[in-house]
Order: sequence, then C-alpha cells, then structure tokens
Amino acid sequence: MNHAHSADHSGTGAGQVSGNTFNGPVALQTGPGSVQHNYYQAMASSPLDAEADELARAVHVQWQEEAALRRLLEPAPLPLRWRLTERKMAGRVAAATGQGTRRRFAPLPGLPPVTGESLRAGGALDQLYEVYGGLASGRLQLVGNPAAGKTSAGVLLLLDALEHRRTAAPADRAHIPVPVMLPLDGWDPAREGPVEWVVDRLSREYTLFAGRGGRVRARKLVEAGRVAPFLDSYDEVHGSKLRGAMASALELAPFRLVLISRSREASASAHRARLGGAATVEIQPVCPEDAAAYLLNTLSSSPSPAWRALTERLLHDPGSVVAETLTDPLAITLVRDGYADDGPVDELLALPTPEALRDHLLDRAVAIAYARRDGHPHPDWSPETAERTLRYIARHLTGQKSRNLCWWHLPGWTRPHPRRLAMQALVTLVGGVPLALLVWMATHSVYAWLIGLPSAYLLGMTAGLRFTDLNDPQPLPSAGWRDIFSTGAIVSGVVEWLGLGTLASVTVPFLPGDRTLPVWLCFLTTLPLGFTGVLVTGRGHGIVAGAPFLSAGAGPWYDPVREHYNRPPEADTRSIGPHDVWRHHLGLRLVLGLLTGLAVALMIAPLAAWWLGPKTAVVAAVGAALPTVLMAGLTSNLAVATVFTAAQLRIEEGTPLRLIHFLEDARRRNLLRASGTVYQFRHARLQQHLARDR
Repeated sequence: MNHAHSADHSGTGAGQVSGNTFNGPVALQTGPGSVQHNYYQAMASSPLDAEADELARAVHVQWQEEAALRRLLEPAPLPLRWRLTERKMAGRVAAATGQGTRRRFAPLPGLPPVTGESLRAGGALDQLYEVYGGLASGRLQLVGNPAAGKTSAGVLLLLDALEHRRTAAPADRAHIPVPVMLPLDGWDPAREGPVEWVVDRLSREYTLFAGRGGRVRARKLVEAGRVAPFLDSYDEVHGSKLRGAMASALELAPFRLVLISRSREASASAHRARLGGAATVEIQPVCPEDAAAYLLNTLSSSPSPAWRALTERLLHDPGSVVAETLTDPLAITLVRDGYADDGPVDELLALPTPEALRDHLLDRAVAIAYARRDGHPHPDWSPETAERTLRYIARHLTGQKSRNLCWWHLPGWTRPHPRRLAMQALVTLVGGVPLALLVWMATHSVYAWLIGLPSAYLLGMTAGLRFTDLNDPQPLPSAGWRDIFSTGAIVSGVVEWLGLGTLASVTVPFLPGDRTLPVWLCFLTTLPLGFTGVLVTGRGHGIVAGAPFLSAGAGPWYDPVREHYNRPPEADTRSIGPHDVWRHHLGLRLVLGLLTGLAVALMIAPLAAWWLGPKTAVVAAVGAALPTVLMAGLTSNLAVATVFTAAQLRIEEGTPLRLIHFLEDARRRNLLRASGTVYQFRHARLQQHLARDR
C-alpha cells in the first residue's frame, strides 16, 4: 500500500528495533567494509565521536528501512503542517524559547534560536527540525489526533536530524546529538532515572553498546548530551499517573528529547505533570488543497475524469463528505492505493457520510494490500486468507481491550488440549521409544520393552503437561545470550564447578570399592553441573526445570539468588522486531536445550564408561540426553508453542500455517506495524473495523 505519511503510529518499527534489540544485521551493514561504512566521510577526532558516528550509522540504516516500509519516502511525503497547540497541556512559550532567561541548550550548529513568534506562526514538516534544534529548553512535544501522522512526522524529523548531522562540518558534528527512536513501554521512573533507562535501552538495542564496557560508553554519550531520544508510545503507557511521572523525570534529563503522543492522552497527563519547558506543537488536519495536490501528483498520467471530479469536489466544496473525510493521511493514502489511475474513484462521491466513506476505504484495505501487481512478487496468501486471519486477530485483541499482539501470548488464544496431545505423542515417539530400543539392543531382554514403553508414555505425558503451562499469559523470557549468561551467573557457575570437582576428587577415594576416579574425571563429570549452575543462576532456569540431575536451583525458591546476580528481567530481547525476536528465541532455546542434553550425556557417559564399559556408556548417555533435549528444548519454548498454535489455528480457523511469517508480511504491506517486540495494527481504526462482525 502506498502510505506516504502512514496513519498515526504510536510505536516504533523495529528495534526496537523498533530500535528493538539484537542489531546483528545492522552491525553487518554498518561494519568496516560495508556499503554503509562511508556514511560519514570525516575521521572522528575522539573515541566518543567515533561511537556517536557508529550509532548514527546504525540508526540511519534502521530508520531508512522503516521509513521505506511505511511509504514515507516514495512518493514524496504528504504535506503535514503544525502549529503551537492551544490545548492546556502546554507551558509558557518563553520557557521553551529561553526568552529573558539563560538558555539550557544552545542552538544546534547551523540553526538559529527559536523565537516565540516563529513558534506561533507554525509551519510545514520540513521546518520542524529548526524548532527541534533551536529550542532553548531542548524539549519538543509532538502531538495530534488519531491518524494525524505523528509518528510518521517523528520518523521524518529523525531522518532530517541525521542528515543535518551527516552534512555538518566535523568540528560541529560533536555538538549535534544522534537521534534515537525509543518506545516508552517498560519504563518505571520510580525504579530508574531517564539516563539509566536510555543507557539500558541502547545497550539492549545496539551491539555497539553490548556488555559492561558498552554500557559505560553509552552512559558517557547520554550524559554528555550526545544522544537525543525520540520517545514514542507515550499515549500507550497505561495510566495518566505513570505518564505524569515520566514527564516529571524527563524534565531534568541532560539531553534534548522529542515526546510523541496523541493529544488526548498528553492533555490528560498534563493535569498531573507537564514536561517542563516543552514546546508543544500539534499536527494539523490535512487541508483540501494539499490532499488534492498529493493525489494528483501521485498519478502516472493526466488525471481521468473520475479523478478530476474527486479533486474538484475537494477543492470547491469544503462541506462535502470527501472534504470532511480526507483530512488525515490514513484516509488519503487509502484512496490513492485503492484506485488505479483510471479507476472509478468518483464512486466515493456518492457515499452519504464520512463514516460510510471511511468504512468503504477500510473494507478495501486488505484486498488492496494482497492484490497481485505486475512487476512485484505474488503474495504468499490470498486476500481472503489474509482478511480472515486479520479479522480473527482483530477480534481477539479488541476483546482483550489491547492493541498489542504479543506472539508469545498466541498459545492462550486456543484450547491447550490438542497441543498437549501433540507434544505428548512427539516426546513419546522421539524420546521414549528409542530409549527402550537402545536398552533392548544392549541387553536383548524383553524387560527393556516392559519397562521402556511405560516410561516413554510417562515421559510424554509429563512433557505434554509442561507444554500446557505455556498457555497462560506470561512475560517473554529474554532471548539474549547476555541475560542468560550474565557475568555474575558465569562466575557463580565456574565457582560451583570448581567446588564440586574438588569435593568429588577429595571424597571419592574414601568411597567403598576398588575402582576410584582420577582427578581429571571428577572435574569432567562435574562440569555439566557448573553449566547448569550458570543457567539456574541466570535467566535460563526455565530451560533446565525438570531435567534429571540438573534442575537444582530451577525452582522459585532460588529467585533471590537470581535477583542478586542479574538485572531485572526485561520483556524485550536483542532483536530488531517481533519476527526476529521469535526466530532468535526459537533458535537460542533449541540450542540451549541441546547443550543441556549434552551436559547430561557428559555427566553420565564418562562414569559409565569407566565403571561399566563403552557399550553401556553409549546407551546410558543417549538414553538420558535424548529426553532431556526434548524436555529442555521444546516443552519450555514459547516459540515452539506458537508453531503448534499456528498449526492448530490452521485447522480450526483457516489461518496461515506460517503465522509468524504472515504477520511480518502484513507489516511489510503496512497493515501491521512493529512496536518493540509486538505487532500492532497500522491504526486503531483498522483494528476496530476488522473486529466488527460482517
């Protein structure tokens, strides 16, 4: 769909990328030898300059791609205008411009100071950067009505800020902060201040700031004002009390910032606390002249009579239905996307009310997004399948009074019984039956089957019950290696291994029997306990819960120890967007499940080989490792649960089997958007419309 200024976006696109977290692909694109490496031509003069430039490169790649997905760059953006708000959320203009007082922030190099007269005069979108860079307070609040295009304006402002920094002289670049889009979800000002929160988000979202040393570098940049957060999703924060606390905390932050919000929520929060010194500008409805010019300019040929009739009505009948409806980017771009150059666009003139016109446009949105177009890859799903799936999702989210589609909550949308039986059968066949077969091959005794098959059934039933627990809504465990293998957890695991190995080597000689263990074997067989000690002390305790011999410390009674060694768990992970979070979570948990199985084998095999011989050692190691891999890698894996859920929904609702891939495809078609680790509908109006019974 062609969304030059897509409808109101209150979240960011990925990594969260969205900025979101885990920017491996960004690091590859911006590293030495890449095509993006020459984004800045001048050599940095200090390590802090080099890190700021590297961050600017990553942010540029990230948001250039996101702007392209949102159709903000091609064709030319829909003209948006702003003016100083008249709502009661704003403070005194003099506080924002510094008139009569000392300026808190000097104008950015190349920009004049903002005056009260220039603020009151308003302007176009390309003048918004002058306001951002010239405010003495360094605080800009960008608000607007639903579908006004606030986040689109914020993204374009961010790209303007990056371009201004790129073209500045090297000596000036150190005085121009790097803009970074960050959603406000998950911040508790009572627990951490704005500097700590921004540093934590940067360390999670950009590999440049990974690890303890990276956090130190990030803190230096933030405290020096070298980073300018663009804070989105303010209106998505639940409760005006929390929003007010955020505004109060941000007032003293040592950096420039932009706060993006819907007008209603910002006004409600202002009754509790205002963002002191902020200039609050409001995105205005699109005027008929701009709407008509945009529609005509996007045509590839001379306008047909139908298009001329529509634009004439816009220009010369301000009280008409089309003039009252085509005042926001959502409606305007739906018109342009819904009709070809020679299409019957004049049929819109016959619709009786603005509501009927909006419904007509929204009815066509999904079909247009999934229509086959010459010169473009054919969609993987039909318009009928796409609309059926999106309606199912919209009804569930609306019933939950939510806009956030958390993929890890999908298992709770369906009955758990079919998935429990499927996992039970899988673990029984793949884990239990081979175990019985191995025992029979080693002993040639019928008792192997009499004991092995019931054991296989019990193993499968346990796996199915554990898999059912994922049906309950829960926070997303981190999919980041750094959270699971934190420094404190690693140190704790190494100490545990050395202590157990030493204890075993000292006590084994006193045990009855003649075949004692050498010291090296004592340390080898206790190494897996050190590995699982790292998991249970870090954020990987759920992986080994229930694993034989290795689950000590996986229970909730050990939570105080985990809190001592780790930062508080985060809902987000090091990934660019929801699809990458899911994929990274799937891969990491499967790998850790495999490593846990290997740990069990390493603990059992050497002892069995030393005492009972290699043949018995192989049977014992495989027999213990295989069920452990299945239990640790599959039954506690939320990404695996979504795969099973997608298969169940395919049967019950006719939704795509590759559901997560469908969601990402819908994002690329601008029906959904990414906000951190979750998906949202492009606009609340689209969700509400699809949620209606047909």
